[in-house]
Amino acid sequence: MVANSTLIIRRACILLPDGDFMTGDVQLVDGTIAQIAETLPFTSSEDATTEVDASGLTLLPGVIDPQVHFREPGLEYKEDLFTASCACAKGGVTSFLEMPNTKPLTTTQATLDSKLQLAAQKALVNYGFFIGATAEVLPDLLQANPTPGIKIFMGSMHGPLLNDQEEGLEKIFAYGDRLIAVHAENQARIMARRQQFTGRTDPAVHSQIQDNEAALQATQLALKLSKKYQRRLHILHMSTAEEADLLRHDKPTWVTAEVTPQHLLLNTSAYETIGTLAQMNPPLRSPHDNNVLWQALLDGVIDFIATDHAPHTLEEKAQTYPNSPSGMPGVETSLPLMLTQAMQGRCTVAQVAHWMSTAVAKAYRIPKKGAIAPGYDADLVLVDLDTYRPVLREELQTKCKWSPFEGWSLTGFPVVTIVGGQVVFDRGTINPTVRGKALSFDA
Repeated sequence: MVANSTLIIRRACILLPDGDFMTGDVQLVDGTIAQIAETLPFTSSEDATTEVDASGLTLLPGVIDPQVHFREPGLEYKEDLFTASCACAKGGVTSFLEMPNTKPLTTTQATLDSKLQLAAQKALVNYGFFIGATAEVLPDLLQANPTPGIKIFMGSMHGPLLNDQEEGLEKIFAYGDRLIAVHAENQARIMARRQQFTGRTDPAVHSQIQDNEAALQATQLALKLSKKYQRRLHILHMSTAEEADLLRHDKPTWVTAEVTPQHLLLNTSAYETIGTLAQMNPPLRSPHDNNVLWQALLDGVIDFIATDHAPHTLEEKAQTYPNSPSGMPGVETSLPLMLTQAMQGRCTVAQVAHWMSTAVAKAYRIPKKGAIAPGYDADLVLVDLDTYRPVLREELQTKCKWSPFEGWSLTGFPVVTIVGGQVVFDRGTINPTVRGKALSFDA
């Protein structure tokens, strides 16, 4: 299909903005949702309209993944914007927000522009890029555009992007009004505990070194600074019961938080079965943490879901801890993982769409995304909620070719993914000619 054309999705079970479902047709014109009806008129054979038969499938707004590491520029041997966006298309992710820890770091307008240019050439889905905060508060931190916000690494980082001193953090929180997203772990505590556990090579010790207290202390500090300056704060990949309880009792209206599927569905027992493939930052926690995070998500204490897609090669992951790197891929599995939970009764399909699309668009002020309604962008995914099949390594699009969820039997896999009104993934086949657009973030 070419741009500037019409596509009609027929006989889909459509998720409406109010959370209800209807069976009907959706017309997409020039990349925008034009109309929704029980039945739209059929077109003549001479018409340029393309039609998709969605019988038996559920139509959801495309996933917006608000935290990914796609490794380009500088680390393309792990992943690049083309392979990562192919994985997005297969996973129903129609937009992503990418982090600044590439080579070079994304800390200036020039490096941001460079990434935007790369994405325009290579990304099959829509894209946005965070700007990274260094110890030196550069003017571009407040002025560079377009960006969803400032990323701060309070821990689990080395080099210029590490911001672990309160004085330096305060400078960032005190100036400007741009959203600040934090990786909240206390670096000093991590370093002290690394000394305490020196010599241990079992990957399970990772969760003890970077323990719950390290996460809680950093989140407490970020929250304190956010309240002092009434600064818009987002807490990335929240992983502990203690952090969830903190926000349950003290969460200003301008603070949001996210959780990853792996922090909901995996715990420290995963080290026994998949070893260093379970290693990530912040680490996996206990089953108790899983349960408290789930409840916080259901109650709205946690606002939405991100994957923290951070691929490494299997060769890198095969190194002995602590030489093995932290991170795991996720964009291909996040939607079916969460829809499987919905089908098992842990949440609803409408809640999954809210957490993975609507709430993200709202938090980052991304216009015309996150809902199936006339006037909204035609970023959509058709999923099959009736068929279960396993996650298979050989079917993955990510360049790293592995998943911590390999072998899991899931439902809700995307059948068709649509970006800007164009079919980018259709029943197993990716259209590599589709290109996404740069996201905008309304002030």
